[in-house]
Amino acid sequence: CAHGPRNMEDYGRFLALLASALLAGFVSVILALVWVFHYREGLSWDGGAAEFNWHPVLAITGFVFIQGIAIIVYRLPWTWKCSKLLMKFIHAGLNTIAMILVIVSMVAVFEYHNAKNIPNMYSLHSWIGLAAVIFYSLQLFLGFAVFLLPFAPVYLRAVLMPIHVYSGLTIFATVIATALMGITEKLIFSLRNPAYSGSPPEATLVNCLGLLLVVFGSLILWMASRPHWKRPLEEHTKVLRPIGETHEGTEVESTMTNSSNADKSDLRINTEAARKQNLKFDEAGQRSTM
Repeated sequence: CAHGPRNMEDYGRFLALLASALLAGFVSVILALVWVFHYREGLSWDGGAAEFNWHPVLAITGFVFIQGIAIIVYRLPWTWKCSKLLMKFIHAGLNTIAMILVIVSMVAVFEYHNAKNIPNMYSLHSWIGLAAVIFYSLQLFLGFAVFLLPFAPVYLRAVLMPIHVYSGLTIFATVIATALMGITEKLIFSLRNPAYSGSPPEATLVNCLGLLLVVFGSLILWMASRPHWKRPLEEHTKVLRPIGETHEGTEVESTMTNSSNADKSDLRINTEAARKQNLKFDEAGQRSTM
């Protein structure tokens, strides 16, 4: 079992931030649904405004909320006893679901524009949004190929891991900004009498939605960037495990068990070498944040 939280106070702080983030994300999804059902025309797939409404709902649900959960899934202390491979599959699965939802949301908005003869890809929102989707798909593909499948060499993982983490967090922050541009653009185009500047109830609701998206994104980025909330290194659960325990044992543990007459200094050298090797591999291929 991996190490638990550093102390109860730190654990409580993490749980408070996690609960706040999940609440902000969940309420964001609810507000998006209230927006489209109460103020717009609901949801359908008929080429009309109700088809367009799938775009904000699915983008906020998948590209914001589910992607945010995928980012911090490694940070949950109660998952540290789970195998790293299982957590990789959960991380990749959540991101895949988010990718599917955002693709459907893109199809909805393009079909709506084409049905209404509205130009595509002219706004800054659409430019940055499409770029985010493209980079997110590349991130997902490379994540599968390099970190989930067992074929990539350790040195390649070591080179790509910092890029993988940085690009994931950057894409997530970009998605939050794109969502803010999108909902503002929709309000400006849609509100006529009264106009957006008149602060009708719909404008207030959607502005609150935007604030919640910022809160959710900020909390996720904070939790993902705190080094003391990272999943503990594999060396703690392997090299430091009692000698008699063989589950996922290292080569040096086998040496220590089977060669009881070995010189103690040699064992210390072997232990240190194994520790460094585990540390290198863990940093290179295992500690993915996004």
